[in-house]
Parts: sequence; C-alpha cells; structure tokens
Amino acid sequence: MTVNVSISHPYPGNVLSNLAPNAFIFEGYECASMEGLLQSFKFHNFDTAKKVMKLHGLDAKYAGRAGDGWKANQTLYWKGYSIDRHSQAYQGLLDSAYNALAQNGEFRKALIDSGQHTITHRVGHDDPNYTILTRGEFLERLYALRNLAPLWKD
Repeated sequence: MTVNVSISHPYPGNVLSNLAPNAFIFEGYECASMEGLLQSFKFHNFDTAKKVMKLHGLDAKYAGRAGDGWKANQTLYWKGYSIDRHSQAYQGLLDSAYNALAQNGEFRKALIDSGQHTITHRVGHDDPNYTILTRGEFLERLYALRNLAPLWKD
C-alpha cells in the first residue's frame, strides 16, 4: 500500500498534508497548519507573516502569492530576518518546524497509522528554485518523524 499525502486523499494522507488544519506552536507562535507557516516565510514583514501562520488549507496556500517575491532573490524570512532558500539555516528551520508539527496529536497519529507503507506526494515541485518545500524535502521529514514514532510519549 502507498499513502499519497494530499488534502483530497483518504486518511492518513489527508491529515499529513501541509494544508490540513493541524495546529501547533512554532517558536512561541500559533500556527493553524504547516502550509500557513511555510507560506509565512515569504514575508519580510513579520506582522503579515503572523497573520499567514494562522491560515490553513487553500487560504494558506494562496496567501503566499502576495509574498515578497522570494523567487527573484531566493530569500525567505523568519521573524524579519533573511534566510537563503538554499542554505543549511533554512533546512534547519524546516526541521524545527516539522518537529514542532509532530507535537500535534492528530498529525502524530496519522503518521503512526501510515505504518511502514510508502509515503508519496504527487503534487509540487522538485526544484528548490521554484518552491519553498520540494517533494523530497517534505517526504524526507515525514519519514524522519515516522522513524521517531517509537520514542514518542503521549
């Protein structure tokens, strides 16, 4: 069996989607979904970014379209600080974000319920010049978190 991660697919793939309303706290800030947090990285103005963090679903996805043109200079932002999209610092930010998301009980349960099945994600880009999260970056983090599941305490 394969688990395709998409908001429009059956459980557990829908709950593992970045668009899913999996609320979590990231560095003291409330996030309604991973998509909201990821799209917030496109905004230099942190007040705007905080509003985007509180979105989920397509509202979160489309909010990023108003971002600060990150593709032109490959620069993203956290708390108003610039981060090179291709840097280890950005990869560390993604790791921290997914570790925070793993504190959400529904997300955690869906990840555990994916068992040892192959996880796929058929939408999105593989080229980091065109996306703030490649399919590979996304799947790598899901697998890493799932491997930690035996260590989680509820």
